[in-house]
Amino acid sequence: MEQGLLEKTGKDLAHWVKVVKTSKIEKHKAIIDFLKSEHGFTYGFANFVAHKARQSDAASHDAEDLLAEQYRGKEALKPIYDELYKQIANLGNDITITPKKAAVSFIRKHQFALVKPATKKRIDLGLKLKAKPINDRLGDSGSFGTMCTHRVQITAIEDVDDELMGWVKEAYERSV
Repeated sequence: MEQGLLEKTGKDLAHWVKVVKTSKIEKHKAIIDFLKSEHGFTYGFANFVAHKARQSDAASHDAEDLLAEQYRGKEALKPIYDELYKQIANLGNDITITPKKAAVSFIRKHQFALVKPATKKRIDLGLKLKAKPINDRLGDSGSFGTMCTHRVQITAIEDVDDELMGWVKEAYERSV
């Protein structure tokens, strides 16, 4: 999002955060309205800058704290997440890993994977694999809705196997 902001406006995020702070506008919607009306922002970029200026987005919080909260009461799933993280991060050095309050996004140019502790016994791995047929293991997106096209339910570290990582690699390669 930061790169898109720079390309769209010619100014980086730090510049726009300073503009917002200088304006002394504090309310989220008022910041969005200000950026849209005074600087020609789209809603998406205005919302992004407003969150960053107010430090109200999940990315403004410590990643370790976000992960700890995601896996509170689901500690048995953390080794599965750690294995997924390790294998996905090894796909390339162009991956941005973004922990959020409920999940972790893996982004190249676009999000290609999303890891979420769904229950106390299951992690859901969402993937963007448009037009890929579903099967017994590679299901439809389920609770991910439009964020992902497919979902794999993972209940054991052994589920992080070659087949699964093949799908992850395909989603990574498609996200350019």
